[in-house]
Amino acid sequence: MTVRALLIEDDETIAEPLVEGLRRYGLTASHVGTGAAGLEGPYGDIVLLDLGLPDMDGIDVCRGIRQVSDVPIIMLTARGEEADRVLGLELGADDYLAKPFSMRELIARIRAVTRRTQRAETAPGAPMATAARPTVAPPPPVFEPEPAPGRPPAPAPATHQTLEGQEPLIVDRRTRQVWVGGTPVALTPKEFELLALLTEDPGAVYSRQQILDRVWDPHFHGPTKTLDVHVATLRRKLGDPAWIQTLRGVGFRLAVHTGVPEAARP
Repeated sequence: MTVRALLIEDDETIAEPLVEGLRRYGLTASHVGTGAAGLEGPYGDIVLLDLGLPDMDGIDVCRGIRQVSDVPIIMLTARGEEADRVLGLELGADDYLAKPFSMRELIARIRAVTRRTQRAETAPGAPMATAARPTVAPPPPVFEPEPAPGRPPAPAPATHQTLEGQEPLIVDRRTRQVWVGGTPVALTPKEFELLALLTEDPGAVYSRQQILDRVWDPHFHGPTKTLDVHVATLRRKLGDPAWIQTLRGVGFRLAVHTGVPEAARP
C-alpha cells in the first residue's frame, strides 16, 4: 500500500525537493504552506510538520491535529532547543528530524514510524465485553494500583467507587481505549503505547531502554527526557501517580495488587 504523506512547510525551496524526493521513493505526497491549511487535512497516512510556520506555531498545529486524529506526525525543525522537541513529542508527535537532513534519513524515519503504527493497530488485545458481544468473550485486563503511602487501600471492585478511592484501570488494546473506573481517559498514541506496554506484564519492571525500543524505535535518538515527560503526563491523566512506579536507575512498572491477603504475606 502506498503511503500518503502531507507536508506542512512554508519554504518552497525546501518543500519542492522534499515532495519530489518522497514521490521518488514511492510515496504519495501533498503539500500545504500554512498551519491553517494543514489543519484542514486530509492528513493521509503521515504528517511531516515544520514547526516554523508563518501563520501559527507548528506546536499548535500538532496539538490541533491530535485533537481529531491519531495520524503519525514527524516534526521537521530547525530549532535546536530541547524544550521545543520535548513539547512537540509530549503533545503527540511521533518523531522529530532537525534540519538539515538527508532524504534517506527522512524516509527511514517515515518507515519506522509507520511500522510502529501498523504494529500497534494489529496487536492482539483483549476485547471489551458489551451487550452486543457474546458473554463468553474474555474481559479486558483490569488492574488496581498499589495505594500511595498514607492513602487507604482502594475499595473492592464490587463496592461503590469514590473520588478519593483508586478505581480499576481498563486498557482495551483492540480499540485503543482506556478507562479509569467508568471514566474514559484520552491519551496520545505514544501515551497509549507506553501504558499498553506496561500492562502487558503488570508489576514487571521495564528498563528505560526497553521502553524506548518498544514504544519509540530501537534507533531513536531524541532526548531521553521524552520518556520522563510521557510518564509524568500519563500519571496525571490517570489521576494518581501511584499507577506507574519508578525504580530509580532501573525503569518503570505498572503497580498492581498481588491479591495476597495481608495475613498471608511473609
